[in-house]
Amino acid sequence: MDQEESRILEALDLAVRAEAIRPKIEAIVARVEQKLRESPDDVLAWEPIPLDCYTDPLPETIRSSWVFILRANTTTGAERHPNSHQRMMSYRGSGDFQTWPAGKWCSHLLTSDPTAPIAERWISIPPHVWHQGVVPGEHWVVVSFQTAAEHELIEERPVTEGPEAVRQRKYVGES
Repeated sequence: MDQEESRILEALDLAVRAEAIRPKIEAIVARVEQKLRESPDDVLAWEPIPLDCYTDPLPETIRSSWVFILRANTTTGAERHPNSHQRMMSYRGSGDFQTWPAGKWCSHLLTSDPTAPIAERWISIPPHVWHQGVVPGEHWVVVSFQTAAEHELIEERPVTEGPEAVRQRKYVGES
């Protein structure tokens, strides 16, 4: 990780650890947990965190923030964001957030232990890099930051049938 990326992750880490944001994130986590309970076939659920909830300054490239809950005992499946650099931290629980940078899956085991180094709690995923969560026996809560705004963030997933190589959707307006 280069010095600039380290600086960005440190700023985001401070923003998520601020006492003022914790109750707001916890309220969002409760709503997202309810969404996951209501949709037992979904491998994940999410909700944006309004950027004005953060009291610590965010890097100027950050355009959106999200709570995702990845279902226990699942692999979320490959996805990528063609229009956004994602930075994600393990908020509650742990898992393996895998990337596919050069033709094979690379593991990034992440923990929510606040005393662990940033590199063991955070991952930085450039645009167009395939990634997926491999989740052990409990739901995994993560907080994500994107360089694309909420209404612009595109998710791509591979498809096996039809002329398209990927299926695109936006998170805003999806359930």
